[in-house]
Amino acid sequence: MKLGLFLPLAGDPARLRDLLAVAATTAERTGFHSLWFAEHVALFDGPASRYPYSADGSFPLSGEAGILEPFLAIGFAAALTSRIRLGTGICLVPQRPPLYTAKQVADADVLSGGRLDFGVGIGWLREEFEALGVPFDDRAARCREYLAAMRALWTEPLARHDGPLLRVPPLRMFPKPVQKPHPPIVFGGESDAALRRVADLGQGWYGFGLLPAEAAARIAALDRLLARRGRTPASVEVSVCPYLEPARDAAALRGYAEAGADQVVYMVGTRGPAAIATEIEELAAALMPVAERLGIPARRR
Repeated sequence: MKLGLFLPLAGDPARLRDLLAVAATTAERTGFHSLWFAEHVALFDGPASRYPYSADGSFPLSGEAGILEPFLAIGFAAALTSRIRLGTGICLVPQRPPLYTAKQVADADVLSGGRLDFGVGIGWLREEFEALGVPFDDRAARCREYLAAMRALWTEPLARHDGPLLRVPPLRMFPKPVQKPHPPIVFGGESDAALRRVADLGQGWYGFGLLPAEAAARIAALDRLLARRGRTPASVEVSVCPYLEPARDAAALRGYAEAGADQVVYMVGTRGPAAIATEIEELAAALMPVAERLGIPARRR
């Protein structure tokens, strides 16, 4: 079983460079499989939008916290490492210019030597979409269409796309990604609609804020959707992040394995750069031997 880390790069700008450098190098040295980065281009004081991962709907960061742009963070981490996979967790595809996003994905994959996992989602923060001048209500359809255009840009020498929400004239975008046909598309989101996007288009699913029993229910639902589309469970890699849930011990890790997760991703870095190396090392010492014994989940055999 694989272990990953989720690093929310936010807060004091004086600490962020060291926090990322220490986290990336320590994570690779201690054997973690992946490192994931969040995205919000802007935050708001008291937004009306409900955050889906807290009981009261409030977002845990203040408007002044700020989050580093994920592709810049991935480029920085790629320069310091050689093995660990680097993921967007989650890139807010429908609020971004799709050609620029396609270019960033391809270039990040090239510069990392084919280590990018393209985690994508449709977003929840209406105020952010409105500030960017992008419609919020059609974001699910926009996400699907933008990804269709991106796949053409990544795989076709002369690419084009003509759809109801986006038109891309014939053009050439190079370099192409190292991974073929393109970096894995890993959908975030726990709703039925999110799981349908995984079954239709994804190579991975990234479940967030779930305990083992909750993950088991969602993974079972995903596998049923895959079966209806003639796909096997092994065609989608499942990653689950407990986030703020109390699930950082061996018993919980075994529970995620029994649920069918391929990877568990733990949030780190909230104590700052001085403590993050110790935090990652302690997590590796406690859980890496357990993960190695668990092996490949039954759903992928």
